[in-house]
Amino acid sequence: MAALSGAARGWARWQPCALAAAAALAVCAFYYLGGGGETFSSATRRLRATPPAPAHRHPQRSGEAAARELHLLMMFTKAERSPALRAKGQAALRSLLRHGRLGGGDALHIHLVTDGPSRDIGLGLLRDLRGAAFRHQVIVHDVNELTEKLFPIVEAMQKHFSAGSGTYYSDSIFFLSVAMHRIMPKEITQVIQVDLDLKYKTNIRDLFDEFDNFPEGAVIGIAREMQPVYRHTFWQYRRENPQTKVGEPPPDGLPGFNSGVLLLNLEAMRQSKLYNQLLEPSMLQNLTGKYHFKGHLGDQDFFTMVGMEHPELFHVLDCTWNRQLCTWWKDHGYSDVFDQYFQCKGEVKIYHGNCNTPIPED
Repeated sequence: MAALSGAARGWARWQPCALAAAAALAVCAFYYLGGGGETFSSATRRLRATPPAPAHRHPQRSGEAAARELHLLMMFTKAERSPALRAKGQAALRSLLRHGRLGGGDALHIHLVTDGPSRDIGLGLLRDLRGAAFRHQVIVHDVNELTEKLFPIVEAMQKHFSAGSGTYYSDSIFFLSVAMHRIMPKEITQVIQVDLDLKYKTNIRDLFDEFDNFPEGAVIGIAREMQPVYRHTFWQYRRENPQTKVGEPPPDGLPGFNSGVLLLNLEAMRQSKLYNQLLEPSMLQNLTGKYHFKGHLGDQDFFTMVGMEHPELFHVLDCTWNRQLCTWWKDHGYSDVFDQYFQCKGEVKIYHGNCNTPIPED
């Protein structure tokens, strides 16, 4: 996960619509709703007026997948004071465009969570999508409106998983993914939430296909943390339970999760009695007490702690879908075990330049 102070999650990429024939232009037809995008309220009304798309792919013809409504969300706040954040967003979008391919009937819905000063900057970056060879739409979410909805749901967990006092009203937005199933309209059944400091090396639609690989009972797709950060955070529990797998490296250990790339099956989250029970203050208190847990990484800490107790709620993404590059913990007391967490075999699909680590050039 990128530093929370950046308040950013990022994404976007795809190729230009360079088809000449009239038939190809029909396939390439895309929509971008003006310079300001569509608001969350108007989008919600429209979604409720139309039948929801199927949550999974169903073959139409041999070798062809059914059209899908693909929802991708990022947070883009405080950008007016951060040139680095704007540069990350632009780089992420360009890589997304370069590699992206969607089916002829697919539509990408881009949810931009932003504040007033950052809104026009974010929409300016997303105007690059005008050259994309697929239908798309930008939906703007005001960060203050979302925070107001989130705060009653996540207030209790902030003291366990936030920096500082953990009770700041504004901290609630860092738990958006935890309670998104209660915020988004029910017509939206799946969302991928991504950090901004990413570089895409493959087709984003392939990541949406990972929803089809969720085992029964799983509600969230997420990759493992690739540093020994939770080996450190769970130090007291590990000392009291020397045989535990908590905080141990893969493949047999439980290193915790990284929330830079999140697949949220909102419908499964809504239906899961267990998951919703875990949002209750009493359940949180029991778990944080059991594991002596005090974190500062927002939703990532929540998912990590829950994953120690209920791994069945998670579909673990391959490390190549969130190849984290930060090596901070290697130089802060864990050089002897660092490589056991950091190794990732296979062709990288998404690079994650967390803690401001440079991402390799093409």
